[in-house]
This record gives sequence, structure tokens and C-alpha cells, in this order.
Amino acid sequence: MVTLDLRDVASPAVRDLLHLVNHPDFDRAQQQIEHLGGCTEPVRLTGQTTTVDTTTGEVLRTYNTSDEPTGSLLTACGNRRASRCPACSRLYAADTYHLIRAGLSGGKTVPDTVRTHPRVFITLTPPSFGPVHNRLTTPGGDIQPCRCRKLHELNDALIGTPLNPGTYDYEGAVLFNAHASALWARFTTYLRREIAAGLGMTQKAARAVLRVSFAKVAEYQQRGLVHFHAVIRLDGPDGNTAPPPPYATITVLTKAARAAAARVRVTVESDAAGDRELGWGEQFDVREIASFGTDAELTDQAVAAYVAKYATKSADASGTLDHTLLCRPCQGRGATLLPHGTPLPCTACEGTGQARPLTRLPVARHVRQMIRTCWELGRLPEFAHLKLWKWAHMLGFRGHFSTKSRSYSTTLGALREARRTWRTEQARAHAGLPESDSTTTPVVGRWDYLGSGYSPGAALLAAGVWHRRELERQFTAEGGC
Repeated sequence: MVTLDLRDVASPAVRDLLHLVNHPDFDRAQQQIEHLGGCTEPVRLTGQTTTVDTTTGEVLRTYNTSDEPTGSLLTACGNRRASRCPACSRLYAADTYHLIRAGLSGGKTVPDTVRTHPRVFITLTPPSFGPVHNRLTTPGGDIQPCRCRKLHELNDALIGTPLNPGTYDYEGAVLFNAHASALWARFTTYLRREIAAGLGMTQKAARAVLRVSFAKVAEYQQRGLVHFHAVIRLDGPDGNTAPPPPYATITVLTKAARAAAARVRVTVESDAAGDRELGWGEQFDVREIASFGTDAELTDQAVAAYVAKYATKSADASGTLDHTLLCRPCQGRGATLLPHGTPLPCTACEGTGQARPLTRLPVARHVRQMIRTCWELGRLPEFAHLKLWKWAHMLGFRGHFSTKSRSYSTTLGALREARRTWRTEQARAHAGLPESDSTTTPVVGRWDYLGSGYSPGAALLAAGVWHRRELERQFTAEGGC
């Protein structure tokens, strides 16, 4: 029998994996990793919990992370971005799908009658800040020449980049991204006004008989600009439990949405960058959402799947980065303040405020110029409130990627709580404990954050879990059983 000396293994990850596999309680370590479903950056916690029966004082169950093979408990990171954690982003997308679908078809505390309410799917796009390379197609699917007279392939790196970078309005592009959330907020305000006007009513009278509910998601175009997709629905005054009056039709909603989009303006004033008015682009699309089971292309199921798909994407889909560029020691200021207030140049970034010099970022020229413009505009006092340094990696956009109005449907928090309750019940049944009651069997615990990520060997196991589950999903999608 040959005994393997771990010091003879060249790979540190493989050495750590072999050490983990030979642990007496390896099954428990593997169980934790399997439970995370391939999460790439789990949170490591230390602590303990105690379940007590308050009527008898009996301790029903205790748990301490010191009993774990690694001395800690792994929990999923919950990151929505697919670029950071594919496994957790899939779960986020699934929750978003059910949230959107519930607001269209009912379920999750939303009545089924909501599917009879007028609802549309709209797309709000940014204006042009200069001609860019694109891949145009005819209705028949044939590729048309770009303005540069070339036929671009789908993966051509030139798509979305300016034809003439020297004349492209980078300042306008960054400021649009920075004000995109404000533009959306004004759109919803004007939408309610236009609906009231279309019905020949005052805004107060309109609020007494109907309510506008919505759910939206932000998406980056290849040129690095944000546009919004949104589901908009008309309800009764109390929300999704009642329909709007019969005269609040899909036609009224469609006309109001078009008029509201055309009215939106945000004025930006700057002595250095010049004054400008920001608004939506001309490519505005609004379509009625048909019920599931019809022959229409835009059904409630298709819309929910479409919105969920983009809820997990980030700015990196346009070729930028998925992490902040701020130097952490000085928080982008380029200097730290001594106790008596004297600035001391930051040695970590050499006074630039950047965690990494912009010239060394692994991004395309167009994206680098967008980031550089964020940094330059962020130095102007009039744009300090936009925090462009902090959001330079997002090309200026600092809003939420998905939002909804209060009465649209359920919440992500409610969906997660239902899943947490189900898992808790499964664990209780597996442990053979009696049915829990928060009033008589409370769980008392304390948790401390230890760190993030796996050990090198555990990371290999997690990658294997993700790969296996991806193959299972692919097999199911292709009709496997």
C-alpha cells in the first residue's frame, strides 16, 4: 500500500481538498457545500443557537459552530449579480419571476382577478449621444450594413462603441445614467397626471377611483447606457384586490404612457460642463400584455421570464466591472485626514483615489472613457451629490436594478421568508423535534461574521456542485426526465 504525502502534491487547492476529504466528519462538510447549491462566495459565521421549551424549561436542541468540521457555518451570499455568484443569482431570478408573475396572473396573496386589469409592458430608452456601431437586421432577419459600412457579427467588440469617439457626448451619457432613476420617478408622476387628463378628471378624483401599479427592471445597453423595462397595471383605489373603473381602459393607459414619456425632462446645471436637459429617447415601446394561454407573443409568462432574466445582470454586461474602483483607505478622496484636520496624501493610491489606475483596467476604450468621465465630473462641486466616483464602475448609474410599487404584488422579502420557513420545518422534521411555536419554543442565538469564501479545497467541491446542477438543469430543459 502506497501512502500519499500531501507535501508531494503541487497544487495547494488539491492538498487542501485531500485534507478535507480525510477529515473524520467530511460528510458534514460536504453537506454544507451541497446545501449552498454552488454559491461562489458564501458567508462564514460562528455562533450558537438554543431551542428552549418555555413551558417546561427543557432545552430541546443546541447548535454550536465549534462542532462543525471547519469551525464555522456557511450561508449563501445571496448576491443577485450573475457575474458574482451564478447560483444565488438564479435564485434571485426565480424570486423575481414569481413576483412579476403574481402581479400579472395572481397568486402569492394576489387575487386571480388581477389578470383582468389593464396592463402594458413598456421600454424606456436613452437618447442618442452620438452615432455608434450597431448590427441592424431586416424584418426577415438579414443583416444590414452599419454606418461604418461593415456587417458586424453578434460578438463584434465594436458594437455599441462610438463611430467617432472624439465627438461622442460622454458627459451627457454619464449624466443620463446618473439621473436615470430621477427620470423614471418623473415618468410615474406624469403618467398619473396623463391618465387623469385622459379620463377628464382631476388628479385627486382619479386617485379616488384607481391606482397605478408597476414593477420595473434596469438593463444596460451595449453602449453602456441604462434603459428600463416595466410592467404597468391599473387597479382599483385599494390596489390589486379590485379592478379599476370600466372607463380606465388599456387605450387610456397606452396613450398616457406615450404622453408621459415625451414630457419627462430633468435639467442639469453646471458652469464647467454646461447646462442641459435630459429626457428619454425616441425609441419608446408600449405593448399590451395578453393572458397566458393565448396565441399572443407577449404573455404574462413571457414578460415575467424576460424581467427576471435582466434582474440578475449588472453593468458588466456592457463590458465594465462589477466592483467599485474607489481606493478603500481614502474612499476615493486621494488623501486621509489627520486628527487635527491636515490632509495626508494616500500612499495606497498615490493620491488618485483609484484602487487601480484607469489606464490599467481590463475594459474596452469606450468603457474606460465612460469611467474616466465619471471621475472627472465627480470632482465638480455641483455633481458631488451624484457620487460619481463611487459609481464609476456602474458608468454613473446608482439606482436599484429592480423596483416595484407597493401594491403591485408580493415582495422578495415575503418569498424569502416563506422559503426560510419551509427549510426550517424540514430541518425540524429531520431532527425529530416537535412542531415549533415561536411563543413556546423560541430559538435564542448569537452569530458573528468570520469571513467570506471557501478554503481552496472546498472551492473545488463547490465548483463540482455547480457544474453538476447546471448539467441537471440543462438535461431538464432539453426534455429529460
